[in-house]
Amino acid sequence: MQRILIIGSGGTGKSVCARQLGHILKLPVFHLDCYFWQPNWVQTPKEEWLQQLQILLEQDRWIIDGNYSRTLVHRLQYADTVVFLDYPTRISLYRALKRQIFYRNRRREDITEGCKERLEREFLLWIYNFRKNRRPGILELLAKHPNKQLIHLIKPKDLKKWLFELAISYS
Repeated sequence: MQRILIIGSGGTGKSVCARQLGHILKLPVFHLDCYFWQPNWVQTPKEEWLQQLQILLEQDRWIIDGNYSRTLVHRLQYADTVVFLDYPTRISLYRALKRQIFYRNRRREDITEGCKERLEREFLLWIYNFRKNRRPGILELLAKHPNKQLIHLIKPKDLKKWLFELAISYS
């Protein structure tokens, strides 16, 4: 496990997982939100975004968290491991709401400076529809890459258990 993608719906804890995994495995962690978003939630121009992503992917060791489905096929070419946080919608929505309330008008550490957390209906709808609209395509894509190690976690306690076991084996 040297090049790890962490994917899943909003609110699953991808960034938290990435930080914990990075600590255990001593790997650098990159949050795609920090590259995709510029201050005040302005999208990075497409060419610049893709260049930055390519620079990350060409490094020898990394953990990259974030969905950005338009680049998932490309990222999979470089990854050796995929952690798919595939939690029920109610858990993802609850966690996203909790995060948005906790960080309201403040910046999370896994997002670009100048991007304050805000409650957005579109984001909550995206989470609500993730299992129907995004999940099938992700599962289909992952099935086409049997050479990648897949860690498919369906409950937060599965993630805790996996990280605990990993921490023991890497200590």
